[in-house]
Amino acid sequence: MLFSSSLLAIVGAGEEPSLSPRRLCLFNTTSGTALRELNFLTSILAVRMNRKRLVVILQDKTYVYDINSLAILDTIDTVSNIKGLCAFSPSLDGCFLALPASISKGSVLLYNVMDLHLHCEIDAHRAPLAAIALSSNGTYIATASEQGTIIRVHLVSEATKSYSFRRGTYPSTIFSLSFAPSMQLPDILVGTSSSGSVHAFSLGFSNYQRSKRSGSFLGSIIPDSVTDALDPAYHDVLHNVAPAGVKSYAVIRKVEKVADTSTSEIVACRATISIITYNGYFQEYNLSINNQNEFLWSLEREFKLLNVILDDAISL
Repeated sequence: MLFSSSLLAIVGAGEEPSLSPRRLCLFNTTSGTALRELNFLTSILAVRMNRKRLVVILQDKTYVYDINSLAILDTIDTVSNIKGLCAFSPSLDGCFLALPASISKGSVLLYNVMDLHLHCEIDAHRAPLAAIALSSNGTYIATASEQGTIIRVHLVSEATKSYSFRRGTYPSTIFSLSFAPSMQLPDILVGTSSSGSVHAFSLGFSNYQRSKRSGSFLGSIIPDSVTDALDPAYHDVLHNVAPAGVKSYAVIRKVEKVADTSTSEIVACRATISIITYNGYFQEYNLSINNQNEFLWSLEREFKLLNVILDDAISL
């Protein structure tokens, strides 16, 4: 769905022509009518939209359309992308599309969707990519490899590494990465993994901590590649959100900054995080992070989706 508008993009998953995975239907939820259809030779693996562009991801091609006229603007040849791995920043001022650039290593291609040109290619990991995410304003890109031990965040404009977070020591599959929906600095990044845990990484307050470190004697004589390992983790783990091996996806729905009333200095931020698990549960947490990088989780609500659907069906 395009933001909170009535435009919905639907891709089927059946054998009937109307439910074909090669058919994209743009649907108006207000009038209940189909607006336009696009048909492709192979299955559609992902669809992304903003108010100007429609992006369709296939296994080895990506198509960029003008969303109003549906005129095709560009075709991007890609490496084999059987999972439809991609990330999209919807902001018109920083509208980027991220796609895997290699099947043998963790390189990511960044394409400017508004200006229709390749922005850069980033070598983020040695192993192939498993998850990528762009901040909503296109400032940062987060990546994880199939190894799953390190989460890296790069500054898109300069293609330089800004943060490197260690998720854990043992390999794990990263199912999802999500930035906070702030149009300013994304203060929080969350990820879910096959260990059944949710990982939260603080970006906003770590700038302050890093500036203190770089001004210290230790920071002046040890390279950044080494002092990264000496940084505080800026990382917290919420264990047992899902059984190990069960897929889960986390999204940061909103972030509120908490200011000191006497100085107006930002002293904490609060995030609302929604989590869907493939064994049928919905969970919503509040996460607070203060300027000492202390994390506090609180479960606000949890329910089994199947029970809710059955209860609604019975009431009808």
